[in-house]
Amino acid sequence: MIQAPQSTEAKNPSIVLDQAQLQTLLELISDGIWDWNANTGYVYRNRGWYSMLGYASHSLDNSVFTWESVIHPEDYPRVMAHFEAYVTGQTAQYRVEYRCRCQDGSYLWIEDSGHIIARNPDGSVARMLGAHRNIEASKRLLLQLEKHNHTLEAKIAERTRELSWVNEQLQRQLDENRDLAERDALTLIANRYRLEKVLLQECEWARRFRHPLSLVVMDIDDFKPVNDRYGHARGDAALIDVVERIKGCLGAGELLARWGGDEFVVVMPQAPLTQARALAERIGVAMQQALPVGETRLTLSIGIVQLAEGEAQAGLLARADQALYRAKAAGKQFISE
Repeated sequence: MIQAPQSTEAKNPSIVLDQAQLQTLLELISDGIWDWNANTGYVYRNRGWYSMLGYASHSLDNSVFTWESVIHPEDYPRVMAHFEAYVTGQTAQYRVEYRCRCQDGSYLWIEDSGHIIARNPDGSVARMLGAHRNIEASKRLLLQLEKHNHTLEAKIAERTRELSWVNEQLQRQLDENRDLAERDALTLIANRYRLEKVLLQECEWARRFRHPLSLVVMDIDDFKPVNDRYGHARGDAALIDVVERIKGCLGAGELLARWGGDEFVVVMPQAPLTQARALAERIGVAMQQALPVGETRLTLSIGIVQLAEGEAQAGLLARADQALYRAKAAGKQFISE
């Protein structure tokens, strides 16, 4: 059935292949060969093709429909599209991998390749020769590798999620630790460390952009006797109450910090002295509503300062402390500079 193609170069009898030699050569390089006469519809398949799929030799109809009937249904549309593209000249090569149904009902992966060796005068296919090659072993290995890679990727993804979760927990813990390091343990407002850090930054911004910056410093009057007479638990509760009342008077962007035992500071970015005085008055009103501790009514002495041109952080805090001292000396009121 299969004939050696004629060649203008095959003039030396020693290199001309007869039909038997060509058949042997094709069988050596493939597991099954086929020869399709498109004009008659006849398809020749060698014994190797039947043996590869487990069928008795030449037990199936010699037509294209036999080929189509053994293609796996899931692969059929792809194979037909590839075959049609080749025979109509849309692609230069016909080679495709798909599954063929064996005699026992199982499917075998094969590689199908073919070449048009003759066309009719109108350009249609007259004859096409091709070969099937069993690639089941390589496909199984590839599938195993893909499965292994999928499993490995899943493990890597899981491990990545775990590490991401751990990093999130570490970052959260770091943020909490940083927050705790900058908060007063009792009142939960900013501590002195946080105050100095923020004040340094605000002083720099005020100088750079020529914005006003004011401080309101406060001290609870005669607070030590409260602790001595009523105990530190009552004293701590009083401090917390004072802090809550001050916080209720603050505006957006204003920082309340505990400067010392019963001393507090409000940092007021972009606020002139008049705005700081208004805040001090609001705080004074709020303190009038505070419940007494035993027989002692809590009051605040307040000092108010605004950053002077060329003044450093230390100088601003020193003037604030002096203003607070004068406020106490003047009878527990508020003094501004």
